[in-house]
Amino acid sequence: MMERRSAIHGSRVVSIFGAAGPALDEMGLSAWIAQAAPGEALVYHRGFLAVDATGAVSNLTPERQRTLRGVAAAALRAAEQRLVHLVQARLGPDHFAYIAVARPKPGPAGAALSMRLLEAA
Repeated sequence: MMERRSAIHGSRVVSIFGAAGPALDEMGLSAWIAQAAPGEALVYHRGFLAVDATGAVSNLTPERQRTLRGVAAAALRAAEQRLVHLVQARLGPDHFAYIAVARPKPGPAGAALSMRLLEAA
């Protein structure tokens, strides 16, 4: 059997919230993207994104669902701007880690990059 290796190493993956901890918001994601070095990774959600963000079937509160939808949309915008790669890792049945991997910055990092992400919203 062929072994699959990931370029993402556990020591370079940051999870800034737990399953029951405070939720990452759009501002937090933008701040992380602005300061992240190329190759650094952030777990921005654990679960099943399509289910967790949907009101009728989610176990999350309506407020956490809104926050999650905002973070997912911000992650997609960042990927479209070539600031991150978006990947998933299967943790179990219907349970995934949603990961943003920082790409090299196209220009000067810092506040200008954060503003560009927010303006894209």
